[in-house]
Amino acid sequence: MELIWEKEEKEAMMTCSHTKGAGYSQMYWYRQLPGEAMRLVVFTLYGKNDHDFGEFNKEKYSAHRPNAESGTFTVKDLKPADKAMYFCAVSQHNESN
Repeated sequence: MELIWEKEEKEAMMTCSHTKGAGYSQMYWYRQLPGEAMRLVVFTLYGKNDHDFGEFNKEKYSAHRPNAESGTFTVKDLKPADKAMYFCAVSQHNESN
């Protein structure tokens, strides 16, 4: 677990990597506020630039996938309400017809 300290109004960037191979191209970033359940912030699929932020604001969060085995997640314009646990998870991408 990595602890990140940044000043208010700055940004915090987190990295996630795995050694499961290129088939694990789906990456999920979650946020858990104190006393609350985890919520999915963004879903990324390596090779696609249009990440799915669902109900979260693309102006507040960003995600980047330089390769299938790693990714970054950034919280912009930090406020005290952004204090949370942030998690990443990966899974295999399966094409279904």
